[in-house]
Amino acid sequence: MSGTDINNVATSIFRTLESNEFSSERYALLFKPGAYSVNFNVGFYTHVAGLGQNPDDVTVNGGVNVNADWDNGNATRNFWRAIENLAIVPSNGQTQIAVSQAAPLRRLHIKGELHLFDFDSNWNAGWASGGFLADSIVDGLVVPASQQQWLSRNSQWARWNNAVWNMVFVGSNNTPTGQFPEPPYTVVTKTPVIREKPYLYVNGAGQYSVFVPALQTNTQGASWASGATPGQSISIDQFYIARPETASAASINSALGQGKHLLFTPGVYQLNDTIRITNANTVVLGIGLATLVPTSGQVAMSVADVDGVKVAGLTFDGGPVNSPSILEVGPTGSSRDHSANPTSLHDITVRTGGALLGRYDVGIKINSNHVIGDHFWLWRADHGTGAGWTSNVSKNGLVVNGSQVTIYGLFNEHHNEYQTLWNGNGGRVYFYQSEIPYDVPNQSSWMSKNGTLNGYASYKVADSVSTHEAWGLGIYSYFRDAAVKLNSAIEAPAVQGVKFHHMTTVWLNGTAGSEITHVINNTGDRVYANSPATAMRQTVTEFAGSGGGTNDTQAPSAPAGLTATAVSSSQINLSWNASSDNVGVAGYDIFRSGVQIASSTTTSYSNTGLTAATAYSYTVKARDAAGNVSAASNTASATTQSGGSTGAALSRAGWTATSSPTSGDVPANLLDGNMATRWSTGTPMVNGQSITIDMKASKTFNKIVMDSTGSDGDYARGYQVFVSNDGANWGSAIATGAGSGPVVTATFAARSGRYLRVVQTGSNSSWWSIREFNVYY
Repeated sequence: MSGTDINNVATSIFRTLESNEFSSERYALLFKPGAYSVNFNVGFYTHVAGLGQNPDDVTVNGGVNVNADWDNGNATRNFWRAIENLAIVPSNGQTQIAVSQAAPLRRLHIKGELHLFDFDSNWNAGWASGGFLADSIVDGLVVPASQQQWLSRNSQWARWNNAVWNMVFVGSNNTPTGQFPEPPYTVVTKTPVIREKPYLYVNGAGQYSVFVPALQTNTQGASWASGATPGQSISIDQFYIARPETASAASINSALGQGKHLLFTPGVYQLNDTIRITNANTVVLGIGLATLVPTSGQVAMSVADVDGVKVAGLTFDGGPVNSPSILEVGPTGSSRDHSANPTSLHDITVRTGGALLGRYDVGIKINSNHVIGDHFWLWRADHGTGAGWTSNVSKNGLVVNGSQVTIYGLFNEHHNEYQTLWNGNGGRVYFYQSEIPYDVPNQSSWMSKNGTLNGYASYKVADSVSTHEAWGLGIYSYFRDAAVKLNSAIEAPAVQGVKFHHMTTVWLNGTAGSEITHVINNTGDRVYANSPATAMRQTVTEFAGSGGGTNDTQAPSAPAGLTATAVSSSQINLSWNASSDNVGVAGYDIFRSGVQIASSTTTSYSNTGLTAATAYSYTVKARDAAGNVSAASNTASATTQSGGSTGAALSRAGWTATSSPTSGDVPANLLDGNMATRWSTGTPMVNGQSITIDMKASKTFNKIVMDSTGSDGDYARGYQVFVSNDGANWGSAIATGAGSGPVVTATFAARSGRYLRVVQTGSNSSWWSIREFNVYY
């Protein structure tokens, strides 16, 4: 393409998306290796990337810029765009990229200066609330100007000009000097563990591949500064190429099940089932801000507790039905060691509200160990569609249950309760930016610790955690609607293994009488107004736990009465009596054959993912907030049941069934034992059809079978199974899947309840019909 044609296309897209903050359009502008004389601006939902093996393989002579003219120089809403893997030679010597959250800059070679802000009409520097730069080189000066905060990882520049509130540098060269809080610089010399984001490229033969950078430890500077980035290439023919007009959850899961990697092209994907990543080393890459929306209240994407999965470049929107979480890495109770080959997550945005009315409990839930997070923005909308305290509800942006999880660039904002809740040991966070919710209606609506403490801390480390460390944290308030107070921006156990470096709170604006009272654990003064300066911004340089602050050296009593009960071929349930302690028990550590596999804050635990017909032995130890650990409990052993559900079907005497929709093939036919009758919807299969079974009393079961033989095409193309004790509260699905033939079998860990519901999540021109519905244990 000629430079004129490229400029025309890029400018046309920019005009459409310059101020279209919640557009459904998505674009990737991909430049094959070569030199281009072009100059254009980048708007919302636009991804500009070079397709070379290294950034200097694509050179733009002219400019690739992001301005904030649409909002008079205010870049605090310049979200959802990306620029990566190319060199820019700015014609005026300056590249302007005035961005805030969810606008990553990666693998760039800026051959000139880089300015991270824009001017308003009076030539005042307009605010920006970014941002993220990684694996990049700037030949000239970097000018943040009014940029409030920034994370730079594995990058370098000629000189860094200034800072406002929170600037963090990890594994970067030529970092600025100065002592926090003035200037507010946090410098970490080496990046302890990282895998750079995978990217699409074209090789010398014109063939497309995805390059997957290698895992590296203790790095400094750009991965390509002295040669090609280490890693491996995966040919594009090993990927399932998803397009929004043709791909479905079923087709994506089918491809993943066949061992394919996954590439999402630009667009918005409506998903009626969870995308399940079950194979180790799977690469999931989105281009053009590809956006996934769960439509049925399910988890949008789940990653099994396997090695080396890479998920990159995706935006998730909460759907119209509340989801328990949006992105889940590892099932509950994950315990494997992934240190040699961790899962990594890159450039992930999770939103609720704004683009559409959505809801979820947790944005990202990390259950696996050793996961690497590399730039997240987890945003409950403060404006746009559905934004309201009781409408676009999300309890937490991030919940971490796994151990040894490391995150670089955690932006997490406006959720109804804790923004970040960290339950696993050994966690590390490098740069944290958070605005607590704007729209709290009154203090009584926002009280933690059973209604005894003002507000929910933005960053909460659970009392059971004994090791955790974080660098460069900025937490800001704008209590727009009421005079609300937050007791402490950060809460963490005061134990020796918990450390925080360089924290700041800022009162941006708000109702008179609102405040953040403390920075961390009742330490640090309040912020409550824009003047004087100390009323607007407070800092705490270091926090290190000292063992609880009470010289507590007394360990809890050993847990007593440990029992182990095998409830299926893959699950053993544990329970024990509570321990006692002179101060208080913070949690319990569960050991299997002498090796710790999990922790719990309650007196029970379910160990899942076990091998059938295998004996397991367990002990439990109690722990207090000062890190004192009890002696081990008694040993309890159990043997998992033999594989599969080999028992007979439960008696269906007295059971009843209902369905939505109903037809002349009535629901009672599901349970009549007569293979000559059947139930049917009487209409083609669509998402949301359901059958409900009332077993008249609570039963225990671990398998259902839906027999559609006799009309072999009438099986459920997708399904979710729910259980309830009262027929009103169903909770999350206990099983999901897709039928592949006339007999559909769903197995799961043993559950108990009176009611069963199966929801059809697929679509097909055939009716959904079943001869007989049986339940097994």
